[in-house]
Amino acid sequence: GENTEVVGDCRFWTERPELWPYEDPYWAIYWPGGQALSRFLLDHPAVCRGQTVLDLGSGCGASAIAAILCGAAHVVANDIDPMAAVATHMNSELNGLQPPSLATSLHSWLNRCMETHGTKVLIGDPGRAQFEEHAIRRLLRPLAQFELPDSVREENYGLSCSGVWSYTPEL
Repeated sequence: GENTEVVGDCRFWTERPELWPYEDPYWAIYWPGGQALSRFLLDHPAVCRGQTVLDLGSGCGASAIAAILCGAAHVVANDIDPMAAVATHMNSELNGLQPPSLATSLHSWLNRCMETHGTKVLIGDPGRAQFEEHAIRRLLRPLAQFELPDSVREENYGLSCSGVWSYTPEL
């Protein structure tokens, strides 16, 4: 028979809240709905094979990962909490998947926006290494540069200025 047990002996579900020593890691709990959906996809890979899949409220990304493992053509994991993206990337790596870099994903999305809607794209960035070193930089035209106040420099690892760039893929 099928294994329909979802949470088993997980202390998050069985411990009395007042005895649990940690704050609720809302985004990190492997919610029963996500477990059920992931199990369903893994048991029925034809449902998403070759399809575009949106994992809305992705949390730890398990359903998105299951869709990728089942052969989905394109998968988007979306959540309102930025920590969920971190969990999704970590879980992707643990499952032998290499998630695309944010800059690479962003590049593809920006191109679609510009081609489909004629969107003008401006990017503000203080010169983070991953931004400076990525191939996307050759598609950016500098528009302005601003010196950052000392208090902002301290908060941003000593970066002293921030620039505004126009994304122009036709360069």
